Amino acid sequence: MHHGVITYSRNAFLPLTTVCRNRCGYCCFRTPVQEGCIISPKEVLHTLDCSAELGCTEALFTFGERPENESGFAKYLGAIGYSTILDYCYDMCIAAIDRGLLPHTNAGIMTYDEMERLKDVNASMGLMLETTASVSAHANSPGKDPAVRIEMIENAGRLKIPFTTGLLLGIGESVQDREESLEVIKDLHKRFGHIQEVIIQNFCPKEGTPMEHYPAPGNDVMHDTIRMAREILPPDVSVQIPPNLADAKDLLSYGVNDLGGISPVTIDYVNPEHPWPQINELKKLAGEFTLRERLCIYPQYIRKGWYSERLESVIKKLEHDLNLNVNYPEI
Repeated sequence: MHHGVITYSRNAFLPLTTVCRNRCGYCCFRTPVQEGCIISPKEVLHTLDCSAELGCTEALFTFGERPENESGFAKYLGAIGYSTILDYCYDMCIAAIDRGLLPHTNAGIMTYDEMERLKDVNASMGLMLETTASVSAHANSPGKDPAVRIEMIENAGRLKIPFTTGLLLGIGESVQDREESLEVIKDLHKRFGHIQEVIIQNFCPKEGTPMEHYPAPGNDVMHDTIRMAREILPPDVSVQIPPNLADAKDLLSYGVNDLGGISPVTIDYVNPEHPWPQINELKKLAGEFTLRERLCIYPQYIRKGWYSERLESVIKKLEHDLNLNVNYPEI
């Protein structure tokens, strides 16, 4: 891996809906089915236009898992002309590509066929493993069954989709569980070679959630887990922390080499109380490290051709604009 280099991506964060079939004990992202629970196409296109103007390269599409399972959701989806959220996402991905942005979708659990379809319009995808442990925070969340999540990450590997996953710390798992989770990710990468980054994310208690009085993991837990991740994961897998949630300046020296997507346009809808640092603040955070912008598909996957024909011209243009071929030696 490149020593002394910290990467980030300039993105637009587009949560198409906050409706979700899961009921995680720590989540404030999920909302009931109600007026305004889906971002309108007009709003998505406006955000994409602004993001393209500001030089963003990634359109991050997120939404609650299987929102169609929630009573009343179909009516709101039908009002914007769609029968499934993935159909809507597909069209918005095309809109992003048309504006020179690379889509990255994090939709919760998807089937092999659904991922295969979305691969056509996505440069990369993601799903947090969170933990291999069975924790009470996930008791009412069918999509958080570790076996279900591992199977989806496997399928992404079979489909040659450059993939992001990660751990959520402090939701009831033990140190051994964290180690096991990292070992599972390592083994998946050894089999398929598709894990480009692993996020080490700290749980943040949210007011009004069942876990609002639960203690957040301290910096020592972050230090130890980042160190463990760097030891367990192969060197071609980046270790990422969200710079708006953790004390990034303090954590970089423990083996972090990526700060994820930073948006000059949109807020972090999953953690709205934590604003993104702006790009100039990132430079301060990085300190003695060299800060370098990257795409949501890492260079080794561009070289392998792990992307659809539809994305080729955008990838080549952005690679040229960011001068990536020069900046990235062979890994």
